[in-house]
Amino acid sequence: MSDYTGLTFREIEDLDMVEFYCYVRDARIYNLMQTEDGQEYLENAWRIKQTAPDRQRLRDKKNGKQGAS
Repeated sequence: MSDYTGLTFREIEDLDMVEFYCYVRDARIYNLMQTEDGQEYLENAWRIKQTAPDRQRLRDKKNGKQGAS
């Protein structure tokens, strides 16, 4: 996390818990974005968290439009 934030280990120790976990989350996402497998993981994680359908995408797929997957 020190590499990601540029903070020293002492500065990281002094962060409050919410700030610390925000940095941990952001650093994890940043590291995953560096690889193709990581990007696929993040895309799948985002997709399974969705609770509402993408109606336009479904309409496009039904109508056979290109770009719908």
